[in-house]
Order: sequence, then structure tokens, then C-alpha cells
Amino acid sequence: MWLLTGGLLLAMVAAVCPVRASEYRQLPPAPPTALSDDWLIHDAARNRLIFYLPGYHQPAHAYYQWVRLNHRQAFPLSFAAQPGLSIFIDNQLVFTAKTAATYSLDLAQLLPAQLAAGTHLLAVWQPDGSPALASFSGVSASSASVGQAKVRAEQAQPRLPRPQGQNVYLGFLLVLGLSYGAVRSAYQPGLARIFQIEELFGGGSDQQAFLAKPAFSLLNLLLVLLFALSFALLLTAIHTDLQNLPLLRRFFDVPETAIVARVVLYTAVITVFIFGKYVYLGVMGYIFGLQPLVNIQYREFLRTTLLGGLFLPLVLLLYLSLNSSYPRTVAWAASAVIGIVLVGTVLRVARTLHQHASLLNLHLFAYLCATEVLPLLVLLKLIVFTY
Repeated sequence: MWLLTGGLLLAMVAAVCPVRASEYRQLPPAPPTALSDDWLIHDAARNRLIFYLPGYHQPAHAYYQWVRLNHRQAFPLSFAAQPGLSIFIDNQLVFTAKTAATYSLDLAQLLPAQLAAGTHLLAVWQPDGSPALASFSGVSASSASVGQAKVRAEQAQPRLPRPQGQNVYLGFLLVLGLSYGAVRSAYQPGLARIFQIEELFGGGSDQQAFLAKPAFSLLNLLLVLLFALSFALLLTAIHTDLQNLPLLRRFFDVPETAIVARVVLYTAVITVFIFGKYVYLGVMGYIFGLQPLVNIQYREFLRTTLLGGLFLPLVLLLYLSLNSSYPRTVAWAASAVIGIVLVGTVLRVARTLHQHASLLNLHLFAYLCATEVLPLLVLLKLIVFTY
């Protein structure tokens, strides 16, 4: 009886208020209001944009992304760029990087005046390589601060890298100091012989005996590792975008915020470079017929490099102390110290070679240029002048 009464009531309600079947409609995609980690590339065969899958697609020169821009709402963007990197909005050029640096700008201010607010296609193009996509970061325009919105297109300047994680650097410096102390306690005579400054500028029999000793020993291996660590710390603190070099990024992909990983990476690269130079000198000595000079040259290169590396922890400590007050000045000063160490090593090696064979000999001068001057110019370009 109750079931019959309930059925009649439902039938009466359905007759008075007919129920309409709801049709399923897919919701449109939400308009992008911030920079995403997903990028698009152009599929030339089908003439359309497709999602870029790292490891599946080959690296491209241009990457795309849909963003929502409004002239009245800030859209701050930070990225690391190599010279020539260009940014387009709806196929209109709005920014080109003149130097390798980390930039900060506001896409809302770069939006051309004739383009209305709404969804626009952002394109990043690197003519001679691939953009560092991992370095691109942005925040939602609605949450941007008023101060960040005042960056104009004509005022877009490189953002000075500030040392992040100073406790990490200080911890590494503490480990570096303790390691030098332990090596000094275990190898005091040999360490004093290497770091004796007055002998460095001498030319007596003791000097010749020192250069004739084997270049590879446990003491030299430990000192090279400590030098590489101190040099890596300074490079990580000063040049936070060194990882964005195309050649280095092709083999290693370390985030900018991973300080420990970057220090370990640079330490390994510097160590391999120092010991790999002996192989390079051996090959060039065989080509030029100057094999007797290889061991002397490498021994002098090793000693001068290690002696100059003693000043790097002090430079890093001063950089961390003064960077907040004088960022540009201390950055240039630290880069100048690196340049002095590199140039001073080449000059000292040239002086030692000149004592064994005159550099006025064109054959020896060409050998010196191939083994010392050319690598020096490459290092100065990558480490000092590029940044």
C-alpha cells in the first residue's frame, strides 16, 4: 500500500515538473595564468604545436607556451639566457638577450600595445642552441607584487646572482680548512716545498730538482681535489648560470638551486681538467717533438695552480660577506682574482720553459701557444668575460 502511494506521488510530480535529461559537455581548458613546466614544439609535418617530451623529442631551437597576459596585471618572468635568446609574443619580438646572464622582466609590460588582454602564444627561441627551459620560472599575475610590476621592457637588465644557501658555502669552507690542516699535518715537508713562495721565483739547483720529480703522487692528488673544491665553490657562488652553458648542459643537467650538486659537479670537472691536461701536454709534446719538456711544464703548472688556489677560499669568504652591500663590485673583483690566477699560471709556466729553451724559438713559442695560451683564452671566455 505504501509503495503504491509513493509511486503515484512520483508520477504526479513528474507530470507537473517534467525532468529534462542533462547533456554532458566537456569543460573548456582553464586559461593559463602562470608559466607552466610543460612546453610545446612545432610539428612541421602536421603543422601544429605538440607537447615537448624530454628524452623523446630532439631538443629544438624554439619552444612555445600559452599564457594569459593583461596590461594591468604583472607577469614576472625569470630565466637564464645565452646571447641571442629571443622572446616572442604572438610572433612579435619583444626581448633579445645581449649577454649571457640571468634576466628578470615583466611579460605584461612587454605585451605590445595593439594586442588585447587575453591568451597569447609565448615563444622562446635560441638561434644557436636550445633555451635553458629549466631556468624559466614565473608566478601568477594576480599574486605578483606591485614592485615587480614596474620592470619595463627597456629596463630589462641582467639579474645579479646572489649567493643562496650561505650556510652551505660556509660548511664547505669549514671542510676545506680542516682538510688543508689535515694534509699539512700528514705531509708537512712536501707541502712546504710546494707552497714556498721564494722558491717559486728562484732558479737554483733546488728548483731544478723539484721540477724533475714525478708530477703524480698522493699529496698532489689531495691538493688537486682541495683546489678543485675551492675553485668550484667560488664559481658556484659567482656564476649561478654557468650550468646553462650549452656544452655543459648537454652532458649535465643540475638545477640552479642544487648548490651541493653543482659544487660536486664543478669539482669533478676541474679535477678531470687538471689531470687531463697532462695527457694533452703529452700529445702536443709528441707532435712538436718536445717530450722532455712535458713533465717540467706540467709540474710547474701544477705547483703554480695549487699556490694560487690558496687565495680562493679567502676570496669566497670576502664575496659572501660583501655581496649584499656591493654585489657588482665584489663579483668583478672575484672574477678578476680568477683571471689573475689563470694568467699568472701561464706566465709562470712560460718563464720556466724559457729557462730550458728560449721562447724566441718559433717552434717552442708555437708549442706554448698551443698548450697554454689557447686553453687560457677559452677559460677566460667561459669563466670571466662571458659573465
